[in-house]
Amino acid sequence: MGLHRYVAYNAPITAGTWTSVSTGTSVKTMLQLATPSSRMLQVVSWGFSISGAQAGTVSLCAENAGDTVTAHVASGLMPMDGNLPASLLTLGTTATGYTASAQASPTTVRMFDSQLIAGTAGDNELNYSYQFLPDEQPVVNISSWLKIKASFSVAVNMQCYINWAE
Repeated sequence: MGLHRYVAYNAPITAGTWTSVSTGTSVKTMLQLATPSSRMLQVVSWGFSISGAQAGTVSLCAENAGDTVTAHVASGLMPMDGNLPASLLTLGTTATGYTASAQASPTTVRMFDSQLIAGTAGDNELNYSYQFLPDEQPVVNISSWLKIKASFSVAVNMQCYINWAE
C-alpha cells in the first residue's frame, strides 16, 4: 500500500508506560488527531481501557472543529516502523493532543464506531480494541479532527489509542 503507519496514545509515553486519564463527568475528548491541509489519514485500529464498570459511551469520530487539548509532541506520534519519517499531522493545543480542557462546537460529525458501556459488574467492555478491515478503514479528510470521545456520569480512568496510516 505504501502508506506509513503510526500510533498515538492519550498521554505521553515515558519509560514504556502511560498514565490513565480521568474522563470527567461530561463529554470529553480523550485523544485528538488533526490532519493538515495537505494530508488525509486512514484509521487502521483504535481501542481503550477503562478503570471501572460505570455506564458511559466511548466513540471514534471525525469532526470539523478542534477541541482545546494538551498538545502532543512529534515523538508522541510514533511510527510503527522505526525507519519511517515523522508523522505529518498538525501539532498544537487545538490540533493533535489529548485530554481536552474545552470542547469545540462542530457542525459536521462522522461517527466511525461507538461502544456503550452498561456499567454493570463483570462488564466485558472495560477493554475494547477494533481493527477495521482494509475495505472499511475510515478516511479522515484534510483539515479535520479524528477524536476518541468519552461520556460518563461518574469519572473513570481511561487509556486509549489510535493507529493510522498516512
